[in-house]
Amino acid sequence: MSDNEFDFGVDNIDNNIIKILLVDDQPIIAEGIKRMIAEEKDFEFHYCEDPTKAINLATELQPTIILQDLILPNIDGMTLVRFYRKNEKTKDIPVIVLSSKDDPIVKRDAFQYGANDYLVKLPDKIELIARIRSHAKHHLLQQERNAAFLVMRGMQKQIIQANAELKKLSSQDALTGIANRRTFNETLEREWKCSLRDSTPLTLIMIDIDYFKPYNDTYGHLMGDDCLTKVATALEKHARRPCDLIARYGGEEFAFIAPTTDHDGAKNIAQSLKDDINALKLEHKGSKISATVTISQGVISLIPTPDITMINMIEMADKCLYEAKESGRDRYVIFQYDDDNAD
Repeated sequence: MSDNEFDFGVDNIDNNIIKILLVDDQPIIAEGIKRMIAEEKDFEFHYCEDPTKAINLATELQPTIILQDLILPNIDGMTLVRFYRKNEKTKDIPVIVLSSKDDPIVKRDAFQYGANDYLVKLPDKIELIARIRSHAKHHLLQQERNAAFLVMRGMQKQIIQANAELKKLSSQDALTGIANRRTFNETLEREWKCSLRDSTPLTLIMIDIDYFKPYNDTYGHLMGDDCLTKVATALEKHARRPCDLIARYGGEEFAFIAPTTDHDGAKNIAQSLKDDINALKLEHKGSKISATVTISQGVISLIPTPDITMINMIEMADKCLYEAKESGRDRYVIFQYDDDNAD
């Protein structure tokens, strides 16, 4: 602090200390005001004689009240009041203008520029203290409200984040990270209703890892979990559209929902899933059909009608999955109303 900036501070005795910054080019005025408030133990007095340093000092100090002289060298008090109001750090600090004139026009201008109060200097001691306390009380209460609002907003943000994380956890399979059975049920029901309403095709593929129990018996459950995760990751790559969903249906079984996908599209997806799992080349000594991990799939694509239920669709896909496994595995069977077709 320079020789022209004096700190006549008292100890901060509580959280509601009232910091007063006087900006005035006359040290005698500063001494007079200091003496007026000397007995107020919760007042902390700061003085700035150089008006060009007032904005920086106010920004750094964050006073509760600014006492601002109007007649200053180099820069007038009205300009400083405007600067306080434009500065994000000082825009809410109450400013009491001190003037040697009791002029209604000057008062009007001061209030128009953003002053909160106007006193003719040197003011009466009782009046000065009363006005400082009145503005300080309002300012401190507003600061408390703002702080409480920020805390509340922070808590709300944390709650929203926690709820989002909880929702995410409740919708994901803990092992593989893809959607779980609950999400599958909700998604299929939603897409079923949309397809029924719009008369658009809906595809469901039930997927099962071939000979997974022998895989666990051969390599152990940790490797089994790793196999499930790798298969899930490979399958999920095919859920390219926001409406597509790959979910863990249970155990080593997965399900793929593909809205607005017809019979040919369903066949292409099933073939791609089969090829990509084969391409992983995960060793499987316990398999009776391949040296690597393979999958079997039951596929159905239909346009929902009122006489078919969502449960019927799952049953049809399960039936096709069973046929794929019974007919040799590492393949898919597509449901057809007139004839079953194995690929």
